[in-house]
Formats: sequence, structure tokens, C-alpha cells
Amino acid sequence: MNHTAMQILLAGAVVLPLVGALAALLPAPPGLKGKNPDQAVLRHGVTVTAVVLAASLALAAGFDRGHPARMQATTDISWIPALGIRIHLGVDGISLPLLVLTALLTFLCALYSYFKMPTGPSPKAFVALLLVLESGTLATFAVLDLMLFFLAFEMVLIPMYFLIARWGGAQKQAAAWKFILYTLLGSVVMLLGLLLIGLKSGTFDMVALATDNGPKAQLSHTVQLIAVLAVGIGLAVKSPLWPLHSWLPDAHTAAPTVGSVLLAGVLLKMGTYGFVRIALPITPEGMHTLAPYLAALAAVGIIYGSLACLALVRKGAKGDLKRLIAYSSVGHMGFVLLGIASMTPTGVNGALFANIAHGLITGLLFFLVGALKDRCGSTDIDTLAGATGAALYGRAPRFGGLLAFGAVASLGLPGLAGFWGEMLAMFGAFRPAAGLSRPAFLTFMALAGLGTLLTAAYLLLVVRRVCMGGTLAAGTAPAADTAAPRPAAPVIPDLARYEYAAWSPLAALTVLAGLWPAALLGLTNPAVQQLLGGGK
Repeated sequence: MNHTAMQILLAGAVVLPLVGALAALLPAPPGLKGKNPDQAVLRHGVTVTAVVLAASLALAAGFDRGHPARMQATTDISWIPALGIRIHLGVDGISLPLLVLTALLTFLCALYSYFKMPTGPSPKAFVALLLVLESGTLATFAVLDLMLFFLAFEMVLIPMYFLIARWGGAQKQAAAWKFILYTLLGSVVMLLGLLLIGLKSGTFDMVALATDNGPKAQLSHTVQLIAVLAVGIGLAVKSPLWPLHSWLPDAHTAAPTVGSVLLAGVLLKMGTYGFVRIALPITPEGMHTLAPYLAALAAVGIIYGSLACLALVRKGAKGDLKRLIAYSSVGHMGFVLLGIASMTPTGVNGALFANIAHGLITGLLFFLVGALKDRCGSTDIDTLAGATGAALYGRAPRFGGLLAFGAVASLGLPGLAGFWGEMLAMFGAFRPAAGLSRPAFLTFMALAGLGTLLTAAYLLLVVRRVCMGGTLAAGTAPAADTAAPRPAAPVIPDLARYEYAAWSPLAALTVLAGLWPAALLGLTNPAVQQLLGGGK
């Protein structure tokens, strides 16, 4: 595919959702009809996100896999000459998978909402916010100017705030405010770091800054250290890195199903992507100094997230299944940050792979838990395991089987996507970059390994209690002459056709990535090698 066509595809994928958001607010979306205006606007959302997904897939098909380290589909136009800010877009092997993941998850969310619109105000605002969120996320992964990166990074905050505050569940206002305050405060500090880089180097161009003999040479060790600390705080909040994670469980618990899917599936990836795209290549000396501290916090986050999940899943804990998956994200993203902190090609490739795997698997899990709440009226684990006699395997076997599949994929079963990223991240910690303390990183690797065991423990407990019915000890049954009559369990519908359509791609890609990891690593590895080699 020629360069002009690739340019149009990338720019169209970023801009089209904004145009679609404006069209959604019109009295009637152009060219689409439904039984009523609400159905028409939801159909409009599905159509726009489908076109964006098609553009991203065409971009991936036209991508030159022989040179994945080279920026492709580039657009470079002067925007604010006085400040040296340019509209600079492009994709390489690092950003392309994230672009496709974002387009896929947003389309699946729009499709799911067409059949299961969350309770709240008019669908017009819902669809418009969903499309603005998609545009901001895609722009974050496509822009190559530090100021544009910041603007795109911030662009997603307002639509996600309103999705939580207007279409969320219990405690939605408090959760939405906590989300926006945490992320905005982190972003203010990040902006200062980005300005420091741009003013000291004389450019905001991320490609130029990533080369050893370019403007980065103007950044002293002290400047790099201050800059990566400031930028890292903003990125760490979004990642989320322990102890800056406390907004995440509340946001996930209160958010509507599609809000949780997009928050876990793509928004968390913006923070870790920023570490790879900005911190590693532009401020390598500062990153080298802070890497052991980042790795230590990541390792603590892995253990903390797993222990929090174990506490939620035990009997009588009144644990919420959505909250449990949110805490599991803290642990899984800890592996991503540990891989990045190793500053090795193996670790960074593992981090990028784990990013995609987490988006697929956790997106599927949040879809399933949202549907389970619609069916049973609760996501409380005790309620699901006790009140219904809840063996999903027997009452909704396809639903229970898919939930179990998501759980074993999340715990990193070999042959599924969750395995490779975490394994490579630990391999990166086993032999970190030169100059980093190997004994310290071996300790972090051991903690991460313990985290994988704890992850398997709580996820298998979830499967046992929710899918198999965990109200009785294994191998026991109530005595026939003393057992009190049990009320008839309510009917739990099995998977509907639209749920198959929305969830099957995530399950299929989880298997594909697990069986054929080279498809993704073949894209990321050359780009990572060049990035860590100073653009050479």
C-alpha cells in the first residue's frame, strides 16, 4: 500500500470518531434509521466504530512488516510554529497493535451497547462520549509530538468521567471524582516534565528526541532525572502503579460494563505506552536511575493485587467480582512495569505483549461480569456462589465455560495469551540492563513468581465458587433427612447471539496470541531493539 493511502487511513482512524461524535448529537444521525431515535443513534455508534476498525485493520494489512522499527503512515505538519509544536502522526511495531486493540474493543463495546444499553441518560450523549474516548485513545498511540501526546492523553479523561458518573452504578459520583482528580493531578506533573524536555532540547518531536545524536544530547543527567520523575508520576497514575492505584477499584466497580472494558482494555495501556515511547528512549539516563524503584513498586503491586483478590474471594468477605478483577489489573500491570523497568529487549517485549494480552483477557472478563450482574442482579461473590446454588456450569454451561476460560487465561496458563508477556517480563528481570543491580532484580523476579502462584489461587477459587458452586466443602452433601428445602434457583440465561458476537473475537485472539506469539513479537522486537539502541 502506498504512503498516501496509509497516511489517510491513520489520520482517518483518529479523526473519524470525532466527526461521528458530532453527528451523534444531531437530531437524527445521517443515513441511519431505526425503530426509534435511540436505536438509530446506537446503530450510528456501531457503524462509526466498525469503519474505524476496518481502517485500522487495513492499516495493519498495509504495514511493512519487513521494517517494523520504521515509523510508517507518517504525517508531519506545522501546527504552532512559535512553540515548535507539529501535527506529527505515525505508527511502528510498538504502537500498531495498540491501535488495532483500541479499535476492536471500542467496536465490540458499541455492538454490545446496541443490544444492552446501560441505564442512564439519552443514548446520544453515550455514543458521542464513547467516540470521543476512542479518538483520544487512538491519538495517544499515533501522535509523535510531546504536546500532542499530552493533549490526547488528557482528551480521554472527560468522556470516561461522564461514562462513570452518568451511566455507572452505586457510588458512581464519588468514583468518577476520584478518577478525575487522581488522573488530572498526575497529568499536571507530567506536563511540567514534558515542557522541561521540550524547552531544554529545543524540540517536542518524539522521533528526533529518541536518537542518540539528536536533541536528546542537550539533556543532562539531572534534567533527565527530573523529567522522567515528573512524567513518570503522570504515567504511573494511569498505569496504575502501586500505591497510586487506589482510584482504579472504585472506578471499575462503579463504571458501566463498557466503561470497565475500555478502562482496563485500553486506558491503562496509555500509561505503560508512555513509559516505552517517552521515558526509555528520551530520558534513558534518568530512567536507568529510577528503574530499580519502579521495579520495586511494580513487584509490590503484583503481590498486593493478588493478596487483595484473595481477601475478596474468601467466604464471608462480601467481595465484589468487578472489584476483584480491578485489583487483578494492578497485579497484571505490575508485570508490564517490571518488564519496562528491566530496560532490556526481552523485558520490554514482554511488557508490550502483556499489554495486549491484558486488554483481551480483562476486556472479556469485564464483559462477562457485567452480563452476570444483569442476569443475577449482583456481582457479590457470596451471592453468586450461595443464593443461586450458582453452579454456572450446570445452569448456563456456555456462560460458565467462557468465564472459566477467561479466568485460566488471566492466571497465565501456557498456550494462552496471558502466559508469554509475564514470562518474558520475569526473564527481563532475571538479567536486567547493564548497571542495574542484578540481586535486586532477582528479588523482584522472585516476588513476581510468587504473584503468579497467588493469581492462580484466587482465580481458581473464583471458578470453583461461581462456576462450580462453592457453598459446600468438596465431597460433602447435606443429609437427606435433615436438609432444609432449598428455594428454586432463578433461571440464568445462557449466552445470547449478540454476546457471542461481542465476546468471541476476544476469546479467539487470546488463543491465537498464546499459540502464535511470534505474530506480535515479530512486530515489537525490531522496534524495541532500535528504541533501546538510541534510534540506531
